[in-house]
Amino acid sequence: FLWQEGHCAYFGKDEAMKEALEVLTLYRRVYEELLAVPVIEGEKSEKEKFAGGVTTTTVEGFIPETGRGIQGGTSHYLGQNFSKMFNVVVEDPAPIAAGSERPKLHVHQTSWGLSTRTIGVMVMIHGDDKGLVLPPRVAETQVVIIPCGLQAANAEAVTEACLNVEARLRAAGIRAETDTRDYNTGFKFNHWELRGVPVRIEVGPKDLQKNQVTTARRDTFAREAVSLDKLEETISLMMIAMQGEMLERARATMKERVKMVLAWEDFVPALDSKCLTLIPWCERGECEEQIKTRSTRDVMADEPEDERAPSMGAKSLCLPYKQPEDPPIVAGQTKCIQCGHDAKRYALFGRSY
Repeated sequence: FLWQEGHCAYFGKDEAMKEALEVLTLYRRVYEELLAVPVIEGEKSEKEKFAGGVTTTTVEGFIPETGRGIQGGTSHYLGQNFSKMFNVVVEDPAPIAAGSERPKLHVHQTSWGLSTRTIGVMVMIHGDDKGLVLPPRVAETQVVIIPCGLQAANAEAVTEACLNVEARLRAAGIRAETDTRDYNTGFKFNHWELRGVPVRIEVGPKDLQKNQVTTARRDTFAREAVSLDKLEETISLMMIAMQGEMLERARATMKERVKMVLAWEDFVPALDSKCLTLIPWCERGECEEQIKTRSTRDVMADEPEDERAPSMGAKSLCLPYKQPEDPPIVAGQTKCIQCGHDAKRYALFGRSY
């Protein structure tokens, strides 16, 4: 288990909160731009925020296979709570009278962290029954080159062509590898599919006769003949397309499975259909506990672990910064779907890891 963590101290709240939000944006970009995983930015409820902090901001992911949310990373504004507790102070830089002692100020602190949970989220969202599916930007090996149709008469020429393709791709900044092991082609295909390598290039005698190679994408298994004259450009564009399409597919799934729920009788059925919910909410801790209790079903002792997940009570995942506008929350009119108190904002609720 590895993690990245940071702590900073500032004179004032505004500077500290600005940094907390900037770090949250970086975490969103890690998920979306590197891992091709969509997330929802927001802040935690009073019950779910970091103990002792003032505000906890978060990026929340969604695992379609189980219908559960997962906290992707958090960035906290701690206020002066810990600096007062441990007497963390700086001298006030404001001008003072000659001979006066410079007063001390308790700092405003931030704390933020991201862990290797990011890798688990990526695996669960993109993986399939054949194994890993890695976005090209984070794949250690982006392209694997496999000699095909080898016979005694052509083995040397085909292998040499594969190594030449590898050298050209590496020179273009693409992380490529040739599999020259003494295994059959099917074994090699399965080996690299299991490991999620984004692009497979097949090179056989007929390909060489046509001055081409055959490619296969790991995410869609789409095959394409690629001219050796345009090798580097085509493979680069293929990986850019794959990176973007993986994110858009995951984003479309998330959008489809985050349901707006405006009545309590629709809340648990939405959860049971493996969806997250956006609900008008009062933001009261008591109500949050009631939601968890009312949305929990009894678990049978002999029930398989995967089937127990839908039994969990729902919890608040975040109060999204991007709030729905149709219908809007109307102060004094829109009611919390669970308790009937005035709703303040839409909240993302769901069963979670």
